[in-house]
Amino acid sequence: MTFQVPPGTAHFVDRATEQAAVLAAVADRPERTGPLRVGLNGLAGVGKTELAFRLARTLRDRYPDGVLFVDLDDLRQDGTVDLSDALGELLRALDVAPDWLERSFRARCRQYWTRTDGKRLVVIVDNARFGAEVVPLLPASDASLVIAVSHGPLHDIDGGLTADLALSPFADADAAELLRSVVDDPRLTAEPDAATGIVRLCSGLPAAVHVAGRWLRRHRRRPLARLLTDLGTELHERGLPVVERVWDAAYRELGEDAARLYRLLGQAPGRSFTAETATALLGRGRDAADDALEELESAGLLDGRRERMRMPDLLRAHAARCAARAGDDGGERERTEALRRCVRWFLRQAQRADLAAAGPRLTLAPEAPELPGAPDVEFGPGTPAAGGPPADPKGGGHRWLEAERHTLHACVRLAHRLGLDAEAWALCEPLWTHFLDHPRHAEAIETFRVGVLAASRAEDLPALVRMRCQLARPLWEHGEHEAAERELAAAAVAADALGASERDRKLAASTREFRGMLHAARGRWEAAAADYEEARRLHAGIPNPYGVLLLTYRMGEAVAALGDLPRAVALLTEAHSAARDMGRERMTARTGFALGTTLAGLGRAAEAHALYAAALDSARRRGSGHDEARVLDALAALAEGTGRPAEAHEHREAARAVRVRHGALVPPA
Repeated sequence: MTFQVPPGTAHFVDRATEQAAVLAAVADRPERTGPLRVGLNGLAGVGKTELAFRLARTLRDRYPDGVLFVDLDDLRQDGTVDLSDALGELLRALDVAPDWLERSFRARCRQYWTRTDGKRLVVIVDNARFGAEVVPLLPASDASLVIAVSHGPLHDIDGGLTADLALSPFADADAAELLRSVVDDPRLTAEPDAATGIVRLCSGLPAAVHVAGRWLRRHRRRPLARLLTDLGTELHERGLPVVERVWDAAYRELGEDAARLYRLLGQAPGRSFTAETATALLGRGRDAADDALEELESAGLLDGRRERMRMPDLLRAHAARCAARAGDDGGERERTEALRRCVRWFLRQAQRADLAAAGPRLTLAPEAPELPGAPDVEFGPGTPAAGGPPADPKGGGHRWLEAERHTLHACVRLAHRLGLDAEAWALCEPLWTHFLDHPRHAEAIETFRVGVLAASRAEDLPALVRMRCQLARPLWEHGEHEAAERELAAAAVAADALGASERDRKLAASTREFRGMLHAARGRWEAAAADYEEARRLHAGIPNPYGVLLLTYRMGEAVAALGDLPRAVALLTEAHSAARDMGRERMTARTGFALGTTLAGLGRAAEAHALYAAALDSARRRGSGHDEARVLDALAALAEGTGRPAEAHEHREAARAVRVRHGALVPPA
């Protein structure tokens, strides 16, 4: 069971009325179509998300199939959420492997409905701005509960909300109770007027009360009246918004490193960060970063309960204002140096993770150097794969790329804004590897377009060829064939201007291959075969044996699609033998499967069966459910065509079981 909710806070008061209303709605809900819908809205810092988490923990026994959480602000770009991406996050939480995720938004909706049908789930959708952002994320089961968290009411949710609860700031009595639970301090009793003044300065926002409580603990010897005067002076002199005077007071008490890290975190790329990211920003080593993070957490300026930390938007904006108010030593120069260091650190880690995940391959960017004060990440081993081998064969590098993908995409845009064009397009190379395993097309298209702009501005012709090719694939897979064709035409012109080095010749061959793949995607197999043949010739002239192998395989598929099965058999036999000789297990299985399919078309069933059986063994060894299901389908068709219906049924049922296990869309049996 998935339970995506952090541990409860040590101090929680009030909200009894709201909790009772939700519990009553759960207990007494009327018969209706669709899940129970609850809305929590209110000001930033009022405790909406924490209440949603508390409700989920309270109700987990009623909803035994899991608690899912998605923060739409993590997926928001320029105010807009890619809801296909949000569905992908929820489907992954429901144990759908990345290569089984449907590509289109509509297909992902169907996949999500299938995966949630009949389940008793809690789904928390945080930071929704419109009801239209929540509706596609509603599970299919009437027995589920959805908690939508927003700053304002969500009037446009289809079917309405069963309970729509507006959270007001705490009354003074509740805020005082929370303050006493956060800090057990006799001064709160001894100086009641000053204690009341501090409570009122927090404006009833739990986030501010927590900061004030930690601030009181830090200054045990100061009278509350003095602390209150300091806060009041801050308010009158600076005219800050009400809650910020508490945060300003906490910020002024930070040590040098903690204050600097706080300023920088307000401008860091990505919505969340790890201790390693904080270390890279600060640039003073892990120990200094850990000390600064602990100090920020103690001051109430950071929630460190999760491995991936996040500053709420209100605090992030406050940190940015602190940076803007800083002098020369803490202003623009500090920010620029830190962000440049952060981009270069992420580039180095992404290159290392890419190498660990995909192995050596053609890359153009030089290896980014190690950075003083920002040590490398230890990726660690892979994670066990459900129904597959003991561990993810791509290991911790693959997991790191997935965990940091939001930040890596943000770093491409940041690098381009900072004028770091070489770093911007270089980051696109590991993101390309990640895209092939986790195709999120809108995100990839936006980022690779920036890569094209960066390579163009840097006047780096090989990089420009590479970036245009990388952009073309997500374009055509997203249905934008004409745009992809324009990118590849421009890449071909640039490739013609390249030199005669081995790298340049590989790029020219790769550009021709990409053009052939676009033709294949459009069903233009004759043009695809011609491009593949030319690319193979270029690889042979380098020489690049693996390139020859790959293009021979692609040619075989294209020729088979054109109906020339005998020639396809010759090409695929050549590719299959070369893959086996090179020890390329995955390519051996792919070429063997394609050869088997072609032989089956020629009536050579026994040879096809042997190749399918070998491909099936390989898929199971590699833990590739996608390949396993595809081979089982082929075995079923082969058995059906040779008069063995019982065997065909067995293979089809096995393929269906694989797809169900991995969360694929499966038609009813």
